[in-house]
Amino acid sequence: MRQASGPPATSGGGGFRSGFVALAGRPNVGKSTLLNRLIGSKVSIVSPVSQTTRTVIRAVDRSADAEVVYLDTPGVHRPRFQMNREMVRAAREALREVDLVLLLIEGPEGLGPGDAYMIRLLEEIKPPAYLVVNKIDAMPRERLLPLLDGASRRHGWEEIFPCSALTGEGCEALSAAIRKRLPAGEALFPDEFLSDLPARLALAERIREQVLLRTREEIPHSTAVLVEEVHRNEKGEYRVGATLLVDRDSQKGILIGRGGEMLKSIGQAARREMASYLECPVHLSLWVKVKKNWRDDPGMLRLLGIATHD
Repeated sequence: MRQASGPPATSGGGGFRSGFVALAGRPNVGKSTLLNRLIGSKVSIVSPVSQTTRTVIRAVDRSADAEVVYLDTPGVHRPRFQMNREMVRAAREALREVDLVLLLIEGPEGLGPGDAYMIRLLEEIKPPAYLVVNKIDAMPRERLLPLLDGASRRHGWEEIFPCSALTGEGCEALSAAIRKRLPAGEALFPDEFLSDLPARLALAERIREQVLLRTREEIPHSTAVLVEEVHRNEKGEYRVGATLLVDRDSQKGILIGRGGEMLKSIGQAARREMASYLECPVHLSLWVKVKKNWRDDPGMLRLLGIATHD
């Protein structure tokens, strides 16, 4: 994995460090929020819905003495569809290819069965690992020390860091420790590289984020977004056309809403996010299409960037 396309960035002299760090854990523990905090930019979409992240997203954090390539992985869960099996496969593979794993758990919830499974997976793969106890802003502080003490006996962590990805508490100490832990080496990516998420997928994710924030029950997990048109006109404005895929006709009705109000709300918010991402005005057109069993369709999963192999 220690490869990069294009000319490498300047290493900045002796003592420079570089490497790959995976953010891992069960769904909804705050991996994407932490990634965005560590990078200092919105790379991954964030929502309160589990299984928000569907692909491994690589993003680079640069400093004078290090280049950290973070991998935001899908939450490891019990898969029901081919889509979920691909997500779990990608997450497991990522843990085998990095210099360091950050296993996130939720402080308020403590160590649960899903976390225990992740610890067993680490014991199988044996990567260097930090435990990150996230969301400490949402728990009584008197519960923190017993949690840290109990967690320290569950695995041979190199270090344990309590933090809040939401508020930033403890994140600078974590970031500094990560940089010091990486192996010596030159920068791996050009200076302008931030993320390996293709532009079309990045735009699709911003639309899907708004679906996640506005819908409940089965809709978030049953919806995918396929960006079919990205065109920049002579004024420098983008025209984007995208289709929201759902499993059933009833879900199509929910996404469109009465008088088209839900789809309009999704489109307005997504357009603002796209304009911020592209740094120019965006004209967005959305359609909703029923594609039964798309989560078990290998061709569709490849088209959506979820599956990378046959």
